[in-house]
Amino acid sequence: MGIFLITATDLQWVNGGKDDPEDLCLHGHAIAVIGNRKLEYDATVSATALYLLKSLTEDHIIHEDNQILPCCGFFYLPNEKLDNVTILGCSNGIDWSIIHDGKTVVLELEDGTKETVGMEEYTTAVFKFADMVEVFYRSCSPKILPKDPFERNGYIAFWNEWHKRRGRSIHVAY
Repeated sequence: MGIFLITATDLQWVNGGKDDPEDLCLHGHAIAVIGNRKLEYDATVSATALYLLKSLTEDHIIHEDNQILPCCGFFYLPNEKLDNVTILGCSNGIDWSIIHDGKTVVLELEDGTKETVGMEEYTTAVFKFADMVEVFYRSCSPKILPKDPFERNGYIAFWNEWHKRRGRSIHVAY
């Protein structure tokens, strides 16, 4: 089976600080290893984590949706039930396809390189990354939610979807 690893260093809020109760999107230097390829990008890692959690049950097709390692993830569009969110950002980032194939996922890079990874190994890497991001949120001051109901609901939907897809909650204070 192939290799998929993902982590991030230099976790911070957009102002460069280690804590910002008003910033809802975590940034960091994301590093993904897919087979023998290493992809690095200064990304919105909170969006990356949710995209990866979504990819545990849904295919992700390169360039059809947000990048897996997005530059930005600054606008949340919640659904009515506040249990799913669409994140919008700019067009910059690094992307790859994630296609389910039975008990494996096929990761396909922009240049056509493919890596087949066991679903169990893939899930473990995704959970480890998502948990790292959530732990960082927990280490910070509670978030000051936006006064605008639409923006507030977007952030609430983000965490509701996260916890639904993660299958357990570490409970971030928001």
